[in-house]
Amino acid sequence: MYTVTQIFPIIQKAFFLLFLAAVAALVTNHFSPVGIELIGQWDQGKRVINADTKDGSPDHHPDIDDVDMAKLIYDGGKAVFIDARSTDSYGKGHIKGAVSLPVDEFDSMIEFLLNHYPTDKHIITYCSGRSCEDSHRLAQMLFDFGYESVSIMIDGFPVWEESGFPVE
Repeated sequence: MYTVTQIFPIIQKAFFLLFLAAVAALVTNHFSPVGIELIGQWDQGKRVINADTKDGSPDHHPDIDDVDMAKLIYDGGKAVFIDARSTDSYGKGHIKGAVSLPVDEFDSMIEFLLNHYPTDKHIITYCSGRSCEDSHRLAQMLFDFGYESVSIMIDGFPVWEESGFPVE
């Protein structure tokens, strides 16, 4: 049987190791380009995850948070809808006429986009819904690449499909 004086140093060492692990995790997260922003607006009630940008810069992309508004833009034919999901997800169903540009394949596919759509073309990115960050990442990449008018349809493909709007 252990006494309190024998157990106390073990507990002390365990808390010290836990503290070091937490500090290491926070430091790693802080310097990681894809780290999780710890301060932001995380509203799960609205299914919106809108953390501040990692570098503190403002978000340049207006959200389209109403699927009916997205449909009006779609019907107007003046915007290109770009699916940021994987090629496999796109193949299983997507907004009719949308271009597939998986965010992880951006570097290999940006030339195609530039050759077919000028940088002043209105682009709307979407992915799997409000908790999916791919459309946000893709919008930022397109903006950084010179596209001037990029919006994010934050409800994504699931709500578009549920609304009975055109899909392929």
